[in-house]
Amino acid sequence: MNLTKEQQAVLDGAKGEVMAKVMKTLVMYGEAFGAERMVPVTSKYNHLVTSFGLKMMKPVFELMQQLIDAGVASGQKFSVDPRPLDGNVPANFLQKLIFNQFMYSKQDFYEGQLEKLGLMDENAFTCTCYMDEVGNKPQKGEVLSWAESSAVVYANSVLGARCNRNSGIIDIMGSIAGCVPEFGLLTDEGRRATWIVEIKTTKKPEAQLLGSAIGMKVMEAVPYIKGLDQWLGTELNDAVCTYLKDFGAATASNGAVGLYHVENLTPEAVEQGSALIAEDAQVYVIDDAELERVYRSYPVIWKNTEATPKLCFMGCPHMSLEQLKSWTDKVEAGLKEAGNRRVVIPTVFTASPAVLREFEKTPYAARLKATGVITSYICPLMYMNNPLCAKMPVITSSNKLRTYTTSRYYTDDEILMQITKGGAEK
Repeated sequence: MNLTKEQQAVLDGAKGEVMAKVMKTLVMYGEAFGAERMVPVTSKYNHLVTSFGLKMMKPVFELMQQLIDAGVASGQKFSVDPRPLDGNVPANFLQKLIFNQFMYSKQDFYEGQLEKLGLMDENAFTCTCYMDEVGNKPQKGEVLSWAESSAVVYANSVLGARCNRNSGIIDIMGSIAGCVPEFGLLTDEGRRATWIVEIKTTKKPEAQLLGSAIGMKVMEAVPYIKGLDQWLGTELNDAVCTYLKDFGAATASNGAVGLYHVENLTPEAVEQGSALIAEDAQVYVIDDAELERVYRSYPVIWKNTEATPKLCFMGCPHMSLEQLKSWTDKVEAGLKEAGNRRVVIPTVFTASPAVLREFEKTPYAARLKATGVITSYICPLMYMNNPLCAKMPVITSSNKLRTYTTSRYYTDDEILMQITKGGAEK
């Protein structure tokens, strides 16, 4: 790799042994992917994926402590993925015991380390750091050092920033060094689409289901999506950005997509159009039958597939303010139609602390609380990692949560029926 004089000096130890190790790690990472040089990280803030004080993460804690002791704090303030614990989320005595004593017993310690390394503030725990309420929204063309897959695909696709699907720890090292290896989605060629996805559905596709279908088909490739603008329009308003948030998270978790282009909608597609498509791009047609096929292919791994759901999670990735408001209306209408006052399944809506703070300022907050829905800043995935929670029949409309846990996926309409009336069938 061709390093600048300054980068080579750091690698040679000019700023100490720890900084030399940081630079060496980035160089080796870049060389593994054929990078020829480093490029500066230009975003104002960073975002880290490792938010949880999992007891078994001793090597991470030790590495973080080396950075702290060497005085090499992040070159940027950063946000971090959601906390794994919240006392407001239903859990029995044994589940809480496992959470606090055997799983996340190092949470307070780790959060202390994060603060010393440059955490934005004590509430900067969310997987949707790019929301206006949170304040970590990169600009078009900025180079990032992120690792959270759902945030990376959103930043690349909806905001037009540039970031590879990095791993945890690489994210903070890039921030500390102030540079990342240039390859993949940081390059013009790496951002060209090698798949054309044609949307030919008779109604607006479910965001999480459409993203799942595309992710499983194209895997880590870049898709150029045609026909979705007929359902979403050509303006990146709050509702559309919320749709793309959930859509992108499903492409990233059900596949490994780090960037997608939507014709007439996302920034680079608007600017460059079909010039983004590689000559030998493959074609994938999605119609109603294809979405139904994908939906029916999901395995149900509950011990009792006919079990009554014990919990519902919404918000993986975290819900937007627009979602919290629109779902308040939906839940109220569903309960009224069913003749119920409160949800019939314990239901948790998760969102960032900053979004929840803004939500509490609106009349929607009291209305949602009256329905029995709980709001939380928790990471549902971290909750489901508890082996006792994993045995519970939990439902969700998140394809990311379905993929990584034992949760069962239902569409938004089916989730609404389940929590307000009960008894939706797949």
